[in-house]
Formats: sequence, C-alpha cells, structure tokens
Amino acid sequence: MYAIVKTGGKQYKVAVGDVLAIEKLDAEPGDKVELPCICTVDDGKVEADPAVAAGTKVEAVVMEQFKGKKQLVFKFKRRKNYKKLNGHRQQLTRVKIESIA
Repeated sequence: MYAIVKTGGKQYKVAVGDVLAIEKLDAEPGDKVELPCICTVDDGKVEADPAVAAGTKVEAVVMEQFKGKKQLVFKFKRRKNYKKLNGHRQQLTRVKIESIA
C-alpha cells in the first residue's frame, strides 16, 4: 500500500517506513505530523476520490531539521559587465512515514 501526499507545493509517493526530505515544517524532532493525502493505492485498487482520500491519515515522525545542498544563483547580462553570484540553501525537514490508515 502506498499513498500520494502533498506538502510544500510538491507531491510525494510514500509507503510505510519511507524516509524523505520535504520543505521545512514547523515541528521539532520527535513530533508526529499528519500529511494531507491526495490518492491511495492498495493492492492495485486506486482511490482518487478527493473526499475519500482526504479521510486517509498519513502520519509521519520528524527526524531532523537541516539545510539542503547549496544551489548557485548566477545572474549575467552580456556586454554590460554585469555578473552576480549568490548561493542558496533550502531549509528542509526529514520525516519517516509511520502509518497510512
């Protein structure tokens, strides 16, 4: 059984026991959070009805808060002697999926 959850403007396919890094959640390590479910699949049976899927609870435990890899942001305008280099590290949360009910 697996589910499709939506968080941080992205959708993730999750199953029990999966560990994934998502956009930062306002929770401390060890806290339990509930992720909104869009769709569930159980032994080939797909449940994509929004009313039924919204009733499905996907519980996860926050493992840690961390920063992602550095992404370089480079701006350049040709023939104008303009170059600008910035870096960005996204705040992320690592969660472990505990149950899909």
